[in-house]
Amino acid sequence: MKKDLPQNIVKDVAIVIALEKESAVSREWNVYLLNLNNKPLETVLISSRGFGLHNGKEVKTSILRHSIGEIGGKDYAKVEAIDEQVFGLTNEYWLSFYMDGVLFDKKYIFLPESVVEDNFIKLPLIDKVGVMIQ
Repeated sequence: MKKDLPQNIVKDVAIVIALEKESAVSREWNVYLLNLNNKPLETVLISSRGFGLHNGKEVKTSILRHSIGEIGGKDYAKVEAIDEQVFGLTNEYWLSFYMDGVLFDKKYIFLPESVVEDNFIKLPLIDKVGVMIQ
């Protein structure tokens, strides 16, 4: 039964949406996975999707799957580029990985309109500004 499975809690692993470049006419954004642990993450898999309402209609983006492999301790990996047009949707990242031979998984959800300057912080490890969910 599900209640009999161990609850492997993900700690010190974050998904961030980072501002890469900014000009007078556009902004470039990327999604990163940050490993704030001292131990490596192995066999890292991430699926991403967006969903919600746009102009009163139900909208879904394609589901993208990313195989990252290994991320060392106190390291990061770029997951994907992201377009500002989907910031009005719920953006979900489902992460799974092994650490010390134990399987972990976690969903990270960026709510609509959460990627705004009021929520920006200086992101650890990548020295950029953006929004982080840990």
